[in-house]
Amino acid sequence: MGHKEEVVSPALQQTTQIMSEMLHAAETLAKIGPAISIFGSARIKKDSPHYETSEQIARGLAKAGFTIIAGGGPGIMEAANKGAFEAGGASIGLHIKLAKEAKHNDFQTIALPFQHFVSRKATFFMHSLAYVVLPGGFGTLDELFEAVTLIQTGKIPPGPVILVGSTFWGGLLDWVRTQLEQTALINPLDRHTLRIEDDPARVVQHLVDFYRDHPGILGRQPNAPV
Repeated sequence: MGHKEEVVSPALQQTTQIMSEMLHAAETLAKIGPAISIFGSARIKKDSPHYETSEQIARGLAKAGFTIIAGGGPGIMEAANKGAFEAGGASIGLHIKLAKEAKHNDFQTIALPFQHFVSRKATFFMHSLAYVVLPGGFGTLDELFEAVTLIQTGKIPPGPVILVGSTFWGGLLDWVRTQLEQTALINPLDRHTLRIEDDPARVVQHLVDFYRDHPGILGRQPNAPV
């Protein structure tokens, strides 16, 4: 009998790739210090006020001693990486390879490419203390609700989730409170962590104050903000 060729299933092949991406990311980001993820749309143009807001928030957080993690692409992601990079901070980009999306932006001190959304998204939540969410589409909504789900189920440490832009996010948060919270479909929302802000300076100050008041969450990280 001839040798029977081993067949590798697509699921097994993808699982191996996902595990490899997660392991590489974990090794690369092992010593980045306290980090905050900034989420938002790749479709936001440079002349948008949302782009400027993202850049200002990232700049302020970098100056306060936080590492910034963003999606590595254009739009809000580029603005976040740019703000941190130009402030002299650590600017990390987790870039997903998509056929129709532009290449990664040039404002990164660490650039990590991903083939799979699963490993990319897990990397955000494994290495972030808090989440700043600017306007975006389904991908941004996915990241927002994943963050809140993981916090409420205790799978990641509790930390602020800040929605930036009351005009954009106000209706969604009202719906969550009336249709989900008040009908007991979710646990009560913590107003001190899930909140809406419009002023970039207030976003930065809230995060600085939160971790100053909760030093145990930061642990003994040498780059912790003061």
